[in-house]
Amino acid sequence: MFHFIIRRIIFAIPALIGVSIVVFLMLHATPGDPAQVVAGPEATAADIENVRKSLGLDRPIVEQYLHFVGRAVTGDFGVSFKTGRTVVEEIGHRYLNTLQLAGAAMLFAVVVGIVSGVLCAAFKYRALDNIILVLSLIGISAPAFFVGLVLMIVFSVQLGWLPLTGNDSWLHLILPCVTLGLANAAIIARVMRARLIETLDSDYVRTAYAKGLSGFRVITRHGLRNALMPVITVVGLQMGYLLGGAVITETVFSWPGLGRLIIQSISSRDLPLVQASVLLIAVTFVIINLLTDLLYGLVDPRVEVA
Repeated sequence: MFHFIIRRIIFAIPALIGVSIVVFLMLHATPGDPAQVVAGPEATAADIENVRKSLGLDRPIVEQYLHFVGRAVTGDFGVSFKTGRTVVEEIGHRYLNTLQLAGAAMLFAVVVGIVSGVLCAAFKYRALDNIILVLSLIGISAPAFFVGLVLMIVFSVQLGWLPLTGNDSWLHLILPCVTLGLANAAIIARVMRARLIETLDSDYVRTAYAKGLSGFRVITRHGLRNALMPVITVVGLQMGYLLGGAVITETVFSWPGLGRLIIQSISSRDLPLVQASVLLIAVTFVIINLLTDLLYGLVDPRVEVA
């Protein structure tokens, strides 16, 4: 197990380096001058040049990148160009808010997706199966911002059941959680349905039916566990995508998370905040994939992760 974890970490290093290079070069290629943003609109040319030197923006781009990576390894991402606070202070609580939103959305997606997939498999080719398949297709196709606006109009504006924006209580989490998790619930439902139907057609399942076991017991004890492997893969991948996809949902619901911070930082050319935020999401994605691989061994002992 230990050697497996070390190998995965080593394999992840090139991906993280690639992400850091792409983000660094992309932001430096965009129009605008970060030194001008820091110095202010009324700064003179001399003031802007002094700010540029103090930030190290006058150095060669390779030297800037190596300096950035060297500090990032130690957890030092510098200070925000806009607020003057350290980047760690700026993104700390926002990262936790994004994890809270993404975790709640994935929990919603897993519960709804697995239950819907099991119902589809149990009543395949019947009315309930067709209804869930149509709803899942709509869930996958509908853009997150459209779903969010519809939920806001119905449950906040018209019915007044749930708050519109913010994160003051758990009620504020419901609408963005459903918005972010709906498409993932639809994907999990379709994957679960396909895999469970295939599993229920296996010989050992027919043998279980022949022994007189009820359909519920056959599905839960024999079919469900063997059908979970591809679902775990989907959950692991989608959890990483939720962290990045939360940008739209956080913007729609004014959720103070990392995705919304990235949008604001790009608009203000706050390079340290954008770089640190994107790298943090990439590292989280790698950790989630590692945990997903380890979970394989718990669900199915036949999977070798040593």
